[in-house]
Amino acid sequence: MAPPPDAVAGGSLVAAAYRGMSDDNIKGLALALSSSAFIGASFIVKKKGLKKAGAAGDRAGFGGYSYLYEPLWWAGMITMIVGEVANFAAYAFAPAILVTPLGALSIIISAVLAHIILQEKLHVFGILGCALCVVGSTMIVLHAPQERDIESVKEVWDLATEPVFLCYATIVISASLVLIFCYIPKYGQTNIMFYLGVCSLVGSLSVMSVKALGIALKLTFSGMNQLIYPQTWAFTIIVLICVVTQINYLNKALDTFNTAVVSPIYYVMFTSLTILASVIMFKDWDRQNPTRIVTEMCGFVTILSGTFLLHQTKDMTDDGSFVLSRSLSLRQPKHADENSVRYEGIPLKYVEA
Repeated sequence: MAPPPDAVAGGSLVAAAYRGMSDDNIKGLALALSSSAFIGASFIVKKKGLKKAGAAGDRAGFGGYSYLYEPLWWAGMITMIVGEVANFAAYAFAPAILVTPLGALSIIISAVLAHIILQEKLHVFGILGCALCVVGSTMIVLHAPQERDIESVKEVWDLATEPVFLCYATIVISASLVLIFCYIPKYGQTNIMFYLGVCSLVGSLSVMSVKALGIALKLTFSGMNQLIYPQTWAFTIIVLICVVTQINYLNKALDTFNTAVVSPIYYVMFTSLTILASVIMFKDWDRQNPTRIVTEMCGFVTILSGTFLLHQTKDMTDDGSFVLSRSLSLRQPKHADENSVRYEGIPLKYVEA
């Protein structure tokens, strides 16, 4: 006697849940891990370069571009580019829900290196925060959806031009322009959320375009030339515009605010918006059951908890108390001593002493 249809459907669902990661997902995972290592290190190298350049000229946070003449900044930039290239390749093999949250590992690397090189102290609760990031990342890796089968860049273009995603893109672009022209000139130097808001909003669109371009190149290298389609070049132009915008405002944020604060806040905002964009455009959750979706969200919340704990422990002194002096803020002084030790406060707005 044949089993009932419900049993067959349930059995196939369970089988799909336990069949493990696909080869493409494994490749994407390896690339994402190497990307996190390079990007985490690049934050520290660029920070050192920005400090050195700021001591000799106008700081990036005040509209200066003297860091372009600083070799140390370029070393950090090259390291970040290597990490971004690996990240770019990861998106071609694995869904954004798998790749993007693994950026939390770059925060761990950044925090550890900041402790060693920049003397930004990492306490025991910071170590616990790192552990939470690892646990959350593992949960997401084990329950991430399989990559969508796409045979042409035209399919990606069709997904990107659906009304729902076009509505999302319009909101993102409008919000970014409002922040750039209305809020950043007035409040950019005193509130970290405006710089990082632009980076995160634009970043969610850049990831979708990077994924589309990565898929086009993967198909081209496999023998199906996608360079003949105008959609491939349209995605390329979007990537270039978005990346230049992100680099500009991320530099301003890094130069104005503490590295240990920029990294986790940027991660939380960027990852949340990227997952949202991916769910809308690539419909990642349509191929998953509710249990796996909830588990992924729990993993993401675990990562958020870890990044928040890392942020909080930056205010902790050696005796376990928190620095409350209002003179200690998220904002860097205009001419900071490269070797000075700083502990940054929790408020997101700078208050003049």
